[in-house]
Amino acid sequence: MRSTYLLALFLGLCVPLAFADDFSRRLPFHDSKVVGSPEPPTPYKTVRAFPKLTVKQPLALVPEPGTKRLFCVQHMGSWSGPGRIVAFEDSQETSEAELLIEIQGIAYGLAFHPKYRENGLIFVGMNGPVEGERGNHTKVVRYTVDRNTGKIDPKSALLIIFWKSDGHNGGDLAFGPDGFLYVTSGDGSSDSDRDLVGQTIDDLLAAMLRIDVDHPAAGKAYGIPKDNPFLDRPNARPELWAYGFRNPWRVSYDHVSNQLWVGNNGQDLWEQVYLVRKGANYGWSVSEGSHIFHAKRQVGPDPISPPAAEHHHSEARSLTGGQVYRGPSLPELVGTYVYGDWSTGKVWGVKAEGTKVSATRELVDTPFNITGFGTDHAGELYVFDQAGGTFQRFVRTGPEDLPKEPFPTKLSQTGLFADVAKHRAHPALLPYTVNAPAWNDGASAERLLALPGLEPIMRRPQNNAGGNFSLPDGSVILQTLSLRLAGKAAPTRVETRLMVRQQGEWAGYSYRWNEDQTDAELVSGAGDSDAFDVADPKAPGGRREQIWRFPSRAECLVCHSRAAGFVLGMADIQLNRDSPISSGNQLDHWNDIGVYETKAPKRAADTAKLTNPYDAQAPLEARAKAYLHVNCSSCHVEAGGGNAKMELGVNTPLKGMRLVDVEPIHDRFDLPDAKLVAPGSPEKSVLYQRLSRRGTGQMPPLMSTEVDREAVDLFRQWITGMKK
Repeated sequence: MRSTYLLALFLGLCVPLAFADDFSRRLPFHDSKVVGSPEPPTPYKTVRAFPKLTVKQPLALVPEPGTKRLFCVQHMGSWSGPGRIVAFEDSQETSEAELLIEIQGIAYGLAFHPKYRENGLIFVGMNGPVEGERGNHTKVVRYTVDRNTGKIDPKSALLIIFWKSDGHNGGDLAFGPDGFLYVTSGDGSSDSDRDLVGQTIDDLLAAMLRIDVDHPAAGKAYGIPKDNPFLDRPNARPELWAYGFRNPWRVSYDHVSNQLWVGNNGQDLWEQVYLVRKGANYGWSVSEGSHIFHAKRQVGPDPISPPAAEHHHSEARSLTGGQVYRGPSLPELVGTYVYGDWSTGKVWGVKAEGTKVSATRELVDTPFNITGFGTDHAGELYVFDQAGGTFQRFVRTGPEDLPKEPFPTKLSQTGLFADVAKHRAHPALLPYTVNAPAWNDGASAERLLALPGLEPIMRRPQNNAGGNFSLPDGSVILQTLSLRLAGKAAPTRVETRLMVRQQGEWAGYSYRWNEDQTDAELVSGAGDSDAFDVADPKAPGGRREQIWRFPSRAECLVCHSRAAGFVLGMADIQLNRDSPISSGNQLDHWNDIGVYETKAPKRAADTAKLTNPYDAQAPLEARAKAYLHVNCSSCHVEAGGGNAKMELGVNTPLKGMRLVDVEPIHDRFDLPDAKLVAPGSPEKSVLYQRLSRRGTGQMPPLMSTEVDREAVDLFRQWITGMKK
């Protein structure tokens, strides 16, 4: 075994791992105890409904009155459409969906007229072009279903209402028990209420509309209900029922309780659910839910009402509104509004009686990208998986869902270490290191990879911080983080983080090291914080307090996201460097010992590598792009969540990053002529401002409590050197 001291120098680590003597071949690994979950089972689980049927990217499911058919709104391809409406039989044996109509643009939702059995009318909410108008518009179009063919007659289309909108479009709709049509609209942009419409009542944006489609006014295809709340307000749009929404994603009206529910996508930190009241103002963009978003903006003419429920981005990133359960299978859920989250796959329930709203409870944690909820003719509720194109129904969990073995609450119980106190890994685990470490609040990192048995890993394309390796079920990736504490001769292990793959999904767990450094204990699912007395030669007395954040389970998956491929450091460009366990290159060594499913097509010498952002001898731009890649591109990538348009992966050319000389769409920090990156002017660059602070507006937004001073200096130099 090589000297641990020399190994520490080689790795640049402060707390060396103890390695096995021989890494010339792979050893099989069968000892992992990181199986199941530390959380008690949720009260429900999902099972596939209509198991013979796949419908690509479903958005809505509505039973057709008077028949045995279900109508489904289908999203095809990109978010510009086309949209489709299909129908299939309400039977668990159904295997095919019939195309009823294809729509130019994207369809969001549909509603059957209350007298559909008599008139065959349906109303579709969508976004796309409007004849004679420039740009995209959200609109409601009425169609007639042909009673002979059962298909939607495209020639029957009647444009009911429309407004200009190109992002945060709303467009979902539902009839209330009063016979009026309720329609959602968002703020019409892809940024933080760029046009300041959230708190205005003189337009149709960021609102809930209520219109009468049976009694149109002269020159219009709809009328205004006489009890709409803003009829007596000067310059107010009479269609408004409520306002102050950012991006209402899915609306439902429960006729039994007379409750109108909306899920609303938040922006920086919070997702919301609203039980919509007549004439209410829900705050956007002065507030994000019950939290201030932009205090300097003008509040509308009504006080801000709070949400019925809200979720921090540590547990939800893109909320999907649901429906009140009225099915026969789960009577204990009757009257519960069930909703979920696209990003984390979690599903919650909340009840409301009058103005009293119960506490939210988690019902199930799914692996799905949840785009909507719908019902069958019996009232059973289904949740949609966008990626898989499937419908899932809820069933109670049972004894068979209990874990067979307890989840390890101590690091010493995981089977991943031969000796935790000595930090000696199981001999089958592979130590590795990376070219460009992410910022971990000044902590150093040690990394290990556990692969089950002798199973290999596969390569795949990579464009962001996500790795280009696909790991088998049972894989565990470990990172131990250590801080230099005041008065300690050696660095102190603070936390070991695990990413574990089971049943095709990744989960993150955190273990907190004890003071004796003999073991680490599992941190609760909500995460935790602690204060450490760290050594800092620049601080008074050479020491200062540092707050350390242990991530929640959900926070792990904010960065280790689906859009980023879940695994961040497992990439050729990261691993292409000297190996900590052999005399040659790390990639070549893994290739030689059979880590990959197939032999790498070329040696590491012919493979790109990521620049170390902290290498002062490397070119500034390469360092800056590497820093953005490892610290930012897990979110700032296509479908990464939020609404910033930046693409910060290292393989994206600088001009294609939408970063340099680009107007910010979120906070400008009161900077004159602010840009995301203002060439030659770090002080006018929002990116520089975000890196330079912690608290409101910081980036990255989660976990970090310490400014990366070296990175701030790097970006100051890089931006200063850019040509104006």
